[in-house]
Amino acid sequence: MIRSYLEMERRFKVYVYTEGDLPIVHDGPCKHIYTIEGRFIQGIEHGSTRFRTQDPHRAHVYFMPFSVALMVKYMYKDLSYDQTDMKQFVADYIRVISTKYPFWNRTQGADHFMLSCHDWGPIVSKANPHLYNTSIRVLCNANTSEGFNPQKDVSLPEIHLVSGNISPKLSSPPPDNTPRPHLAFFAGGLHGPIRPILLQHWKGRDPDIKVYEYLPKDMDYYSLMLQSKFCLCPSGYEVASPRIVEAIYAECVPVILSEYYALPFGDVLNWEAFSVGVNVSDIPRLKEILVSVPEAKYRKLKEGVRAVRKHFILNQPAK
Repeated sequence: MIRSYLEMERRFKVYVYTEGDLPIVHDGPCKHIYTIEGRFIQGIEHGSTRFRTQDPHRAHVYFMPFSVALMVKYMYKDLSYDQTDMKQFVADYIRVISTKYPFWNRTQGADHFMLSCHDWGPIVSKANPHLYNTSIRVLCNANTSEGFNPQKDVSLPEIHLVSGNISPKLSSPPPDNTPRPHLAFFAGGLHGPIRPILLQHWKGRDPDIKVYEYLPKDMDYYSLMLQSKFCLCPSGYEVASPRIVEAIYAECVPVILSEYYALPFGDVLNWEAFSVGVNVSDIPRLKEILVSVPEAKYRKLKEGVRAVRKHFILNQPAK
């Protein structure tokens, strides 16, 4: 396994299509909720990477560097919920590259990939049936009930970097022996079907389970994460939640409250070694479930969080 991975690192090549114009192609947001979309595009387009090749005949995979987040910014009419123009753009893009090059038609797009952290990435990918059904879709919104296929698609973590960098409060978690007085913590709006259930059962109900819809102004979100043993990560309107990565940064064991979510890097990371999964139907038993985690098991989970933390950090230059 190690040898094959090292061989992959030595040989693997990506061709990035040069077609398309700024700002929708060859660029992406490098701050806020869609940080990872822009950082990947910028890194592979302008960074020094041994994986990129200028010779498409040497490539193993082909990257289509359009940004769904920037499509929404420049092409979407607010409150219309109309994705027609964005789908047309993607369909036209694939028509151009499939007409100009032989590679898409050779595999019906199976060795091509798109990358999007916007919620509408899966919807926009429906612009071409081969893109949706055959190509590799690298998505933050990795919802298996909405067509995400873990056998070919890739789940990407949603990383919310307000300034483009990790908050200083989370950049260096406290020493392992620092007390964490709270059993669990969550603060967030009532988005989607799961959070109302969480707040109904736990908002203001138990001093050990700190659950808020709106965090009081005298409280600090990241400080509460750093003071909690478990961080509750319920899905919102879509399955992905930046809280999972924030919890990992804070070395607070993530509690995944989700349905149909293919977790990021799930083919290489064992999430059971550094997180707790709780069925939505078991939210009323949340305290019982978390209290029943033995101290030795909690310590192992926390060690696991610390071990995987490096895999969720966006490095410049990329690593």
